[in-house]
Amino acid sequence: MNKKEPKFLEQLENWEQLSVESAKKILPAKGARLLGRMLLGVLIVFIIILLLPWRQTIPGRGTVTALRPQDRPQNVQNQIGGRIEHWAVREGQEVKKGDTILVLSETSQSYFDPELPTRLNEQLNAKRGSETAAAQKIVATNAQIQALANGLRFQLNAAKNKVQQAKNYVDIDSADLVAVKNFYETSKARLARYEAGYRNGLFSLTDIETRRLKLQEDRAKVVGQQNKLNNSVQGLINARIELDNIQAKYQETLAKAQSDLGSAVSGRASVQGEIAKLRNDIANVSFRRGLYVVRAPQSGFVVKTLKAGIGETIKEGEAVATLQPKEPLVAAEIYISAMDVPLVLDTSTVRLQFEGWPSIQFSGWPSVAVGTFAGRVFAIDKVSSSGGKYRLLVKQETPTPKKDEPWPTQLRQGSGVYGRIILRSVPVWYEIWRQLNGFPPSLEKEPDTDKDKEKDKK
Repeated sequence: MNKKEPKFLEQLENWEQLSVESAKKILPAKGARLLGRMLLGVLIVFIIILLLPWRQTIPGRGTVTALRPQDRPQNVQNQIGGRIEHWAVREGQEVKKGDTILVLSETSQSYFDPELPTRLNEQLNAKRGSETAAAQKIVATNAQIQALANGLRFQLNAAKNKVQQAKNYVDIDSADLVAVKNFYETSKARLARYEAGYRNGLFSLTDIETRRLKLQEDRAKVVGQQNKLNNSVQGLINARIELDNIQAKYQETLAKAQSDLGSAVSGRASVQGEIAKLRNDIANVSFRRGLYVVRAPQSGFVVKTLKAGIGETIKEGEAVATLQPKEPLVAAEIYISAMDVPLVLDTSTVRLQFEGWPSIQFSGWPSVAVGTFAGRVFAIDKVSSSGGKYRLLVKQETPTPKKDEPWPTQLRQGSGVYGRIILRSVPVWYEIWRQLNGFPPSLEKEPDTDKDKEKDKK
């Protein structure tokens, strides 16, 4: 026998043994049916999942803030410049409204004098004396003007009487002149008749001469009466001139008295202005001395002091410390893209995740999320912030839904927050189709439920 035959038989036995073991490991014919059933179950589950409701959301990130401006961190500023003399607080300390934060000393040369209010009061008393003197001068000037008015009235009456008397003299002299002229004309006529009679031998030369002398006397009377009338007219003119002089002199004296009155009134007004300024200075000094102590504008916590040391000089209106108000009304500000802003309503609800609080968030099923908190949109900015995003202010829902807990009291302003704005429900398949096509969430609003209406009324 050939030596190779035992080896061949041995290998053949090994192959037979391997064939028997392989045959044992081959699945039976019913295994294929089982696999098909499993795949069919998976398909049915997948179809059911596609038909499940999916809650559309808009994501946004931001920080915790305060709903009211007075609840946000603020800088405490000094109203006057000065030198730091004493710090009354430390960082992290709780203060009440009106508590002292730091004490300043004066650095302006105008306020170095410790007796400055007394000095200003002395100046004020002196100015009040000047005001009294000005008032007395006004009274005296008014009395002078009244006396001038009375004197003028008397002088004018006397001057008017003189004018009237001069007019009477003119009238009398005018009448006398007419009478004298008539006598003169009569004498001329008689002289003419006597001369005619003398030529006819009726009168003597003596009669003619007598009549001529009489005519000369009448002519002299006419001239004399004419001069008397001229003197009367001149007297009337002088009386009128005297009346005008009296009025002009009174106007001059009255103008001077009124000028003195105006000066007195102006002086009193000037003194009153200086008195008001001194009062203002006194009030400012008293108020400024109350500003040497910088006080807390409201109750809260001193977060950080912005100035250090003793003796450091600070300017007017410079911030000295940062104050966090106590018990702020906390809110969340989150930022969303401009494309999502039209989808957000004033009544939209929000699910929030705060940094530091562990949570499990399911985007499409917010009801099964753990560690999230409920909120509602309070305000939407009308303009975009930096980066082209829009800010939303989210406040805590009141009353808090039964399934949710109120926001943690340990929230600190400035900590991070992640929010999801809840929109309407759609099937899972629609959400997948929307995401694949890059469509925005649905803008259609769901009908309000009775619970939502009750919340809106509250």
